[in-house]
Amino acid sequence: MRARRAPGAGARLLAWLALCLAGSAHAGPLVVIDDSGQRVELAQPAQRIVSLSPGITELLFAAGAGSRVVAVSEYSDFPEAARQLPSVARAQGIDLERIAALRPDLIVTWGSGYSAALLAALRRLRCPVYVLETRTLEAIAGALERLAALSGTAAQGAAAAAQFRARRARLEQRYSALAPVRVFYQVWNSPVMTLSGGHLVSEALRSCGARNVFSQLAPLVATVDVESVIAAQPELIVSAEAGGVDRGALASWRRYAQIPAVAQNRFLTLDADRMDRGSPRILEAMQALCEGVDAVRRERP
Repeated sequence: MRARRAPGAGARLLAWLALCLAGSAHAGPLVVIDDSGQRVELAQPAQRIVSLSPGITELLFAAGAGSRVVAVSEYSDFPEAARQLPSVARAQGIDLERIAALRPDLIVTWGSGYSAALLAALRRLRCPVYVLETRTLEAIAGALERLAALSGTAAQGAAAAAQFRARRARLEQRYSALAPVRVFYQVWNSPVMTLSGGHLVSEALRSCGARNVFSQLAPLVATVDVESVIAAQPELIVSAEAGGVDRGALASWRRYAQIPAVAQNRFLTLDADRMDRGSPRILEAMQALCEGVDAVRRERP
């Protein structure tokens, strides 16, 4: 059964679209290129921003634009203020009518988070859409700067980006040149899935002086078999779970004592929210990762 629209919802949507189209006739002084290569132009700093991923929400708040965010996606739970904002998106889709009713002047979405059809539907709202995809550590710093530029918070964004780059540099200076440690990073246990060398997590591993044993795989996310993991002989097995709590995702590996990580009881569970969102908090997860890798390195025979 189709949900019934609230009375007047269609009229409000049409009125808002007309307002957006009228505003878009003027050239804006704020111009950036997003991660899909598209030009995003605003006539003035964004005052009403919709964030369509938890990581984007974190980036906007870190860039000083938190007070301008009017809606978020499901699981946007950091910082605490984000929990109070209405949710307009879930993994299953986006509530386009509710977004339109909020009259945003900027929508920020994760590039691979939704289908091409949903992205096209967002663009049909005729207000600026910024597509973000932080696939490298430097891209996180750059996103802070560009989002701040669009929000009129350039100083805060620049400071946050500089702080991020400095902390990242300290981690790399301390760990990246040390003797490499072989790591298997598991993203799913049934079937067994891992990440290739092109993924942001692999860059984090390299920064810690670790080597992803499946870095040569072509897909960013790949399925592997148990025999391949045994043959790779990882010295550390890592996964990420909500809150960094071990929920048994790595338990099945304990039967394979021929793997060095198993023989030495070297398992590490990171906080998935910090590691996976492509936000400044990844450095907190990297700190734990680097320390775990270094513990293996120091305790080698």
